Amino acid sequence: METRLLPLLCCPETTQSVRLADATELAKLNAHIQSGCISNCSGHMIDSPLEAALIREDHRIVYPIRDGIPLLVIEEAIATLSDNAL
Repeated sequence: METRLLPLLCCPETTQSVRLADATELAKLNAHIQSGCISNCSGHMIDSPLEAALIREDHRIVYPIRDGIPLLVIEEAIATLSDNAL
């Protein structure tokens, strides 16, 4: 993803800012995905690891980035498991 575009992006639901997940956060999220306990907001199980992700300012929602494209669609959003999930 083009990081220079990041300041222009926001959550489509709340308009909160988003930032790139760091390596530790992404590893934790992918570990949860690998354990089979992560679904997106439309209820579909996430079964493949994320290459990158955007985290909403309040840390409650993660938006996947696939093939370098941020999926800023509410149905594709992933709710974090808890405040300590990431």
